[in-house]
Amino acid sequence: MNKDIEKILVTEEDLAGITKRLGEQITKDYAGKKLLIVGVLKGSIYFLTDLSRHIDLPCTIDFVQASSYGAGTVSSGEIKITKDISGDLSGFDVLLVEDILDTGRTLKHIHDMLSKRNPESIAVVTLLDKPARREVDIYADYVGVDVPNAFVVGYGLDYNQFYRNLPYIGILKESVYNK
Repeated sequence: MNKDIEKILVTEEDLAGITKRLGEQITKDYAGKKLLIVGVLKGSIYFLTDLSRHIDLPCTIDFVQASSYGAGTVSSGEIKITKDISGDLSGFDVLLVEDILDTGRTLKHIHDMLSKRNPESIAVVTLLDKPARREVDIYADYVGVDVPNAFVVGYGLDYNQFYRNLPYIGILKESVYNK
């Protein structure tokens, strides 16, 4: 699998530092609040797991799943919710956990959908931010690291459902997806 990676952008050590830093900040910011962490599946699962271990607060966790990529490398622009959260948001401060904030379309769709369900607040934490690709007006309240406009995989991010299990974030060689 490593032969398919052009360059490692974020190492395992970097990821550990990022999750610790963000978790400590979220702990401070959400002290005394009723925190609901909502992971955006499937990509956020590794990040959410490691991040939540550094949030020293009582919290609950739920998941939402949306799709706009299919088997490609470019979003289709059509967002489909394939798994919705299971509980009521009233009284909760919601923290959306995303693997990468790219065009922003999927995250904005989820954010707008959850905002209509009466949470106390909604904030976004993203492991990776790719501002060069942003197409809609949405931002993350907490950012792990900015990345260049390249196709990245690993630590939950995939290409055609593969490479999620890489322990780092790497740029996928173009030859892998341009066959």
